[in-house]
Amino acid sequence: MAMEEFQKAVRQGKLSDAISVVQAKLPEYFSDTPLNIAVVGEPGSGKSSFVNSILGKRPGEPGAAETGIQTTTTNAKDYTLPMLPQVTLWDLPGREESYGSRIHQEDLNRFDFFIIVGYQRFRTVHAELAHEIQEMGKRFYFVRAKTDLDLEASRRRQPSGYDDQKVLQRIREDCVTCLLNEGVINPQVFLVSNWDPQSLDFPLLLQKLQSDLLWLKRQAFIFSLPSLAAPVLENKKATMKGKIWIKVLFCGFLGLLPVPGISFVVAMFFFVKFRSQCYQFFGLDLQSLTALARDVGKSVATLQAVMISKSLMPIILWRLPDLVGATLMMVEYCLWKRFPFAGCLVSGGSSFFTSYYMLHRCLTAVAKDTQSVLSRALEGREKMPI
Repeated sequence: MAMEEFQKAVRQGKLSDAISVVQAKLPEYFSDTPLNIAVVGEPGSGKSSFVNSILGKRPGEPGAAETGIQTTTTNAKDYTLPMLPQVTLWDLPGREESYGSRIHQEDLNRFDFFIIVGYQRFRTVHAELAHEIQEMGKRFYFVRAKTDLDLEASRRRQPSGYDDQKVLQRIREDCVTCLLNEGVINPQVFLVSNWDPQSLDFPLLLQKLQSDLLWLKRQAFIFSLPSLAAPVLENKKATMKGKIWIKVLFCGFLGLLPVPGISFVVAMFFFVKFRSQCYQFFGLDLQSLTALARDVGKSVATLQAVMISKSLMPIILWRLPDLVGATLMMVEYCLWKRFPFAGCLVSGGSSFFTSYYMLHRCLTAVAKDTQSVLSRALEGREKMPI
């Protein structure tokens, strides 16, 4: 129902109502929403072993993730979590610090939540991932894998004064401090042993994931709203396309008038008027944006900052062919001392074709702006439960 109500509000050009419809739903409403969780980190950090621990499988068992000393995950692999309905866990290829482009082979935007897996120390790759995830407005857990190996190493270095709780506290504080330094608010850190899922923070991690599940699914649904609006916006585009031809014919006809520069003035008039109609039809007019900004706690300028259709400069550049017709008219008037037949034909023809292209570009840009404004309005709407 929320999806239908949302699409109906978008169809009516009421973006504020569209978002309010979803925000009014209780978390339980989103229990059937699919959730995609990506496990990311550097190669050899124990990501695949961590996935097996969550799945409750041992290496080599049917359905288990492939593990080994060398890098084993070269392509994203999905795993269904039986204990968490509608949740898919994705084991992504490792990310090297030396070339940050590898992770971008996978579109991180298609994942709803992330688990960053690291070991030994907080690395540059972890900071990069934290920044990228936060830039998308999404959240993550940080898992320090192979903590049992850290404990064993500390025990060997200081056998007499060894205290596992102090070592664990020091590791946890180091992870939290590094994440706070990267601007992460309320970092969620878990120290685990992939070989003993019942020890350390592994049970706490599963408990936390289960308690956050409805919130995460709600966020996943909210982040999918711009894509849910796409078919509605396409239908609205088709409706507005029918109004383009009349304006284009007017521009072409008035461009035939023997007045130098008239085609440019007329085309810009029709463009500004058509863009205003599109804004009102799609819900991007000032009144609608003001209501949306008030509801989401953002300024109108923040929402308008993502609108590419606001700029007039590209449109003015596309009207440069009008100068050809205007110049030819002036030549016919001043030098050839005759009625500007050629200038009128050039001016009318160029005005027709450039106006058609210009208005189509405007309509496409406004439709894209609607999705962009929805995405910007939804950024950082809620804080993750503690």
